[in-house]
Amino acid sequence: MNNAAEVLRRELMSEDGFLLKLRTDLSWDRAALTRLDQAMRAVCEEYEAADQLDRDLAEGFHVLATSVPEWTSHPNFSRPEPESYYTACLERLSLLAYWFFTGGSPYIEGHVWPDL
Repeated sequence: MNNAAEVLRRELMSEDGFLLKLRTDLSWDRAALTRLDQAMRAVCEEYEAADQLDRDLAEGFHVLATSVPEWTSHPNFSRPEPESYYTACLERLSLLAYWFFTGGSPYIEGHVWPDL
C-alpha cells in the first residue's frame, strides 16, 4: 500500500479528520483539507493507469465530491473565509474525484495546482 493512499485513508477515517469535523461540527479545518488535497492528488497520480480502484478510496472520493457541498450549504455552516475560497475548494474536490474515477487529469501535464 502506498503512502499517499494510507494518508488519505487516515484522513478520511480519522477522529480528527476533515470529514468528521465538517459533518459533526460544521467546521472547516483548513490544515486537514490541505493534507487531504495533497493526498488526493498523489493518489490520483498513482491510480491514473490502474485498471481497478480500491473500494474504500472510491467511496472517499465520492463522499468528498458529493457530500461536502451539501454539508457546507447547511445554514449553520460557519464561513469565516471568503466565499471564493469555499467555491475553489469544492471545485477542487470535484476535479479530483473526476480524475480519480476517469484516470485522466482535467488539466494538461505540468499544471500547477494552486494552494487552497
